Amino acid sequence: MFWLVLCTAPEGETGSRLARTLVHEGLAACVNLVPGLASVYRWEGQVEENRESLLLIKTHQKRYQALEARIRELHPYQVPEIVAIRLEAGLPAYLDWLAQSVLGLGSDV
Repeated sequence: MFWLVLCTAPEGETGSRLARTLVHEGLAACVNLVPGLASVYRWEGQVEENRESLLLIKTHQKRYQALEARIRELHPYQVPEIVAIRLEAGLPAYLDWLAQSVLGLGSDV
């Protein structure tokens, strides 16, 4: 089962550093970095607004726990956004590449 994991990070080098680390360590096949995100949220009773980057992380269910742990270890936020969405379908060749990148296997895993 393949997953798309969403994670926001402070605008700047943090997102790039997270993306490179996750791919380098084989926890993600690919991370798209979308800069210029404006986030409005409630934190500790206050409404906050900050500039962030969105990380679109592609991985496999078998790597999720390690990926989450690594993000939590490296992320500067006390409670980072980490949300996983199950991918129901995709281009078979892309899914094969994704599986090979994080598991060393084909997409039939």
